[in-house]
Amino acid sequence: MNIFDDRPGIDQLRAMMATGQGPSIGATLHFRLEEVEEGRVVFTGHPGPHATNPIGTVHGGFAATLLDSACGCAVHSRLSATQGYTTLELKVAYHRPLSADSGPVRAIGELLSFGRRAAFAEARLIDERDRLIASATSSLLVFER
Repeated sequence: MNIFDDRPGIDQLRAMMATGQGPSIGATLHFRLEEVEEGRVVFTGHPGPHATNPIGTVHGGFAATLLDSACGCAVHSRLSATQGYTTLELKVAYHRPLSADSGPVRAIGELLSFGRRAAFAEARLIDERDRLIASATSSLLVFER
């Protein structure tokens, strides 16, 4: 059964977690959805050599992808069975660098507002010592699919 057939967004996300499925980008960048509630999600990720840039730190795109996923899925948790969404804008601020041995990180996404056509969310990326690595705000388009 397709997890996106006739289910509200929160049920889609819960089914994804229950079946161990996730977006393919999660497999590529080594992160997965860990927690879902209405308007809030948590992803965990593991920066490593697969995500480093030429100077040896973890590429900013790793953090941006986790933050975009957290913002998007916080919105996804509020969708009806007939709605979809897409990111219109993502603003990321980097607070400290990650290295391949930084250890696991968590991206915590929270819905700020949800309207008929637009939603707004924010996310924080924190390390295992609860230090802020990066933060983001996002504007997302909500549409009927």
